[in-house]
Amino acid sequence: MAGKIASWLAAGMIGAAALSGCNPQSSENGGNAVQTAAPAEEEFNPRGQILALSCASCHGTDGKSEGIMPGFYGKSQVYLENALKQFKNDERYSTVMGRHAKGYTDEEIKLIAEYFGWACQQTTN
Repeated sequence: MAGKIASWLAAGMIGAAALSGCNPQSSENGGNAVQTAAPAEEEFNPRGQILALSCASCHGTDGKSEGIMPGFYGKSQVYLENALKQFKNDERYSTVMGRHAKGYTDEEIKLIAEYFGWACQQTTN
């Protein structure tokens, strides 16, 4: 039981750190990408945050990778959802992201992208 509590606390701390940095401007189309509205706070699905926690281990808690992994800081919800689906469907080259993305349903991918979009919106409001 204590191990589960420690795991949930660690996940919560990583999630809180993920909220710490975000750029609402998208860079995928020269900064001109259309950003869809993230769900309002009362519509926020916490499952997206839980699913998104696994991204931090490679891409950093706020999407600003410190190492060799590409960062996704400042990317829009639409960009992230499309990129993950492209990885999942082998339409975009990757070394490991295709394998990670294949582990998620399209609904889970949408929740992850919505979470990062919601997190960005919360830090800029």
